[in-house]
Amino acid sequence: MPHLSVVPLQHAHPTGNRHQRASYWLHAILDAAAHAADAPVEILEAINVTLPSGLVVPDLVVCDAGATVEDGVSVDAEAVQLVVELVSPGNRTMDRKFKPMLYAEAGIPHFWRLEFDPAPRLVVAELGAGRYVEKDAALAGATTRIHAPFVVDIDPAGLARQ
Repeated sequence: MPHLSVVPLQHAHPTGNRHQRASYWLHAILDAAAHAADAPVEILEAINVTLPSGLVVPDLVVCDAGATVEDGVSVDAEAVQLVVELVSPGNRTMDRKFKPMLYAEAGIPHFWRLEFDPAPRLVVAELGAGRYVEKDAALAGATTRIHAPFVVDIDPAGLARQ
């Protein structure tokens, strides 16, 4: 029987239970809001996004419906309306600085960043003059209405619930 070796992926960081729960709930909230708005989109978790600078894997992607029909492995940045990053201790710099810069260069119109500490907080940014400008911050314990790419009402406090 051949010996199998496991080679870790470059820059891969294991995500914890809190990250997994938040990704699940945020996906469900985005999906429900997209259906309510009759938005022609698809919400995907951890899919390759092809940028001019290469491939990235955001935590969540809202892309045009049908953008993944031909290729089940990746989606082109032109079809992406929103990327969401959930900040974990091992990827803070990537999620706060480097990845948003790449997404902005690719022209992705909306970027959200979920911070967990000291309490869940969703930072909402829109592309303006080649970079993301923070438009809103949804704080734990209050429901915030976000208007783009479609209307979403969200309280980040519920995202890490079991």
